[in-house]
Amino acid sequence: VLPAGNSSGHGILERLDAGEVVVGDGGYVMQLERRGYVKAGHWTPEAAVEHPEAVRQLHREFLRAGADVMQTFTFYCSEDKLELSGNINDAACNLAREVADEGGALVAGGVSQTPCYVQSHNETEVKAIFKKQMDDFLKKDIDFLVVEYFEHVEEAVWAVEVLKTSGKTVAATLCIAPQGDMHGVPPGECAVRLVKAGADIVGINCHLDPLTCVQTVKLMKEGLEKAGLKAHLMIQPLGFHTPECNLGGYVSLPEFPFALETRAMTRWDIHKYAREAYNAGIRYIGGCCGFEPYHIRAIAEELATERGFLPPASEKHGLWGAALEMHTKPWVRARSRREYWEKLLPASGRPKCPSMATPDVR
Repeated sequence: VLPAGNSSGHGILERLDAGEVVVGDGGYVMQLERRGYVKAGHWTPEAAVEHPEAVRQLHREFLRAGADVMQTFTFYCSEDKLELSGNINDAACNLAREVADEGGALVAGGVSQTPCYVQSHNETEVKAIFKKQMDDFLKKDIDFLVVEYFEHVEEAVWAVEVLKTSGKTVAATLCIAPQGDMHGVPPGECAVRLVKAGADIVGINCHLDPLTCVQTVKLMKEGLEKAGLKAHLMIQPLGFHTPECNLGGYVSLPEFPFALETRAMTRWDIHKYAREAYNAGIRYIGGCCGFEPYHIRAIAEELATERGFLPPASEKHGLWGAALEMHTKPWVRARSRREYWEKLLPASGRPKCPSMATPDVR
């Protein structure tokens, strides 16, 4: 492993075409809600204007942890969701670019599902919303575009079709389960429809735990192979354990959104996820809600050999607990080895805590 550094100065497709591992950033809305800058329920990104220092700092922490991409903090920032969407899009692009330039990272402008789609299913109306947001992005120095957090592949296809007119690389990720989207369209078919619409990168984000999302991306890959289509694969899953979830994902858990801490992934869970994703042929690997900077560092450390370097944040972290060799307590020193952390079964510390919950039916 080489000293800390960054990937080449190439664009996203050049990096992926060259076989590089691209590490995405983590979650923003949930992290910033916990820090007091975003309101749960709304999950909208006014903080980019109201508290830019908070957004900037989180970007910076993800960059230091090893992220190659800074996504604009524009989740739910469509005109039908927010009246001041243009101002927020503008501020979010500026913040992402400012931090990305500190470490040679790329900037991705992101659009997400719209309230309009569920209400009207009007293609012309929905596409007009995406175009307005895309036009905001194109006024800024973004590197590529991301369609993310879509429960219906039809709406995601409309978004890809609009964003592809920009001439920019387009990535498209759905927040669906292995069973398919909310209309029952299988992951393989979803991937085919997205690629035929023009997506260069396809995959899964949010809603379900990392290994479940890896399984869904595998199904997308199989669908593309059967159709004779090619695209790079991307994954940015949830940072929580969600084994009980139905098609609706983690929002159906009784702990959502204010009591998810007991379901948080450890850094060692993320090491396993990163390796599983890499072995599945996925080369754009990041996280969504629940992914803190230390989780992104875990991805970067697990794939340090493949990437050729460690991130700056690893200067403060011994791989697999190596720094514990200096601890004064002998039983803690004994934990300075990979085998210990790989085999650990973390306890909740809550005597009456159930191992499973009953999700709300959607």
